[in-house]
Amino acid sequence: MVIKKFYSVLFIAFAFSFFIGCEDGVNIFSPQDDVQLGLQLHQEISGNPKNYPILNNSQITQYVQNIVNDIINSPKIKYKKTFKYQVTIINDDNTVNAFATPGGFIYVYTGLLKFLDNEATLAGVLAHEVAHCERRHATQRLTKAYGVSILLDVVLGNNPSIAEEIAANLLVGLAFLKNSRDDEYEADEWAYEYLKSTVWYPGALIFFFDKVKKNEGNSFLDVLLSTHPLSQDRIDKLNKKIQDDKLPSPNEDNLFQSRYQNFKKLLP
Repeated sequence: MVIKKFYSVLFIAFAFSFFIGCEDGVNIFSPQDDVQLGLQLHQEISGNPKNYPILNNSQITQYVQNIVNDIINSPKIKYKKTFKYQVTIINDDNTVNAFATPGGFIYVYTGLLKFLDNEATLAGVLAHEVAHCERRHATQRLTKAYGVSILLDVVLGNNPSIAEEIAANLLVGLAFLKNSRDDEYEADEWAYEYLKSTVWYPGALIFFFDKVKKNEGNSFLDVLLSTHPLSQDRIDKLNKKIQDDKLPSPNEDNLFQSRYQNFKKLLP
């Protein structure tokens, strides 16, 4: 049972951090626990084709995977040897979104791939998801939401109702993946830094923000905006980084629009 496996993850996490107080920014889970949790969630996602229809196309998946592989070569990546950084494509054109689960499991909807205009913007979105993994936002939120004392009750079997609630939050609808504004700011900042060591324009995420803003109100963005809130502050902060760094205007050599348009022809 997945829930029993989750109990074991909590036990490992508690043993790892028995003497750690639960304060903001503290994560009771170890990086290895992130991977174990991500693996369990991947099994749930893969076994739920109704909500997550996986696209079994190696050419499309490898194209996106290659971008992630380049991003995690950044010297600022901490968990390259610990996290999986595995890409899965979800065949759903009606959803413009990507999300990451703990341990480096990254899921990209075909709706997002068709929505974007160039490869650099896709790299920006993927770098943002990598940042959520690297900053360990999901398990930080779990730690903050439940705390050490409640997690100890779960391990000892003293509070089965809370155990069921935690499992439900993890496995039903991936509700715990909803990011705070602070998480989004941090993921944007680190994504920008990761892209500096790649061939792509570091500020390309701004093109995604602009296009989302132009399409606000369309239902295909509902899931995206519920899990990745887009405030004007996020746009302003990224524009300021671009201006402060005096980035030259992007061009085909760092946007790779033609190559991306050819890739999009492969999509079903």
